[in-house]
Amino acid sequence: MAALIVHAILGVTVVWLIVASNPAVFRRPETGPVISMLELIYYTAGVASVAVGWYFNIRFVHEYAHGHTNPIWGDGSWAQYIKLMYANPAASSAGQDYTIGNLVLLPLMTIVDGRRRGVRRPWLFFVASLFTSFAFPWALYLAVVERQRRLGEQRAAS
Repeated sequence: MAALIVHAILGVTVVWLIVASNPAVFRRPETGPVISMLELIYYTAGVASVAVGWYFNIRFVHEYAHGHTNPIWGDGSWAQYIKLMYANPAASSAGQDYTIGNLVLLPLMTIVDGRRRGVRRPWLFFVASLFTSFAFPWALYLAVVERQRRLGEQRAAS
């Protein structure tokens, strides 16, 4: 259970670093709503993915750890979690999709696109995926891009 608490603290820290690294993006807009409907949808989807994912992660640790405290190897660990992710063909199909999406496409897209858009420390979105969920950093990144677009339109109009 201590590993889950550390995991949560690291997740919150990485999200804080993303926000702190991009103060211009997270500033209050001069006009219009504080958060657009699209941003709200992204944030809601991201938070829901963390809540549901953590529900299952906590259940996994409680049901499989059996008093084992090593979060890397053994019962209730990352190694066992990954092994179970490939336990049958259905799980393997989803597992390979998640693995490629999270370890290749998410960092590639957020780093390349983030640099093009002027997002500071875009690699942190990938790091966030290691501690939150796979969907959360995607949702956060899309909210950041939407926010940048909205603020850019405001600057152009003024």
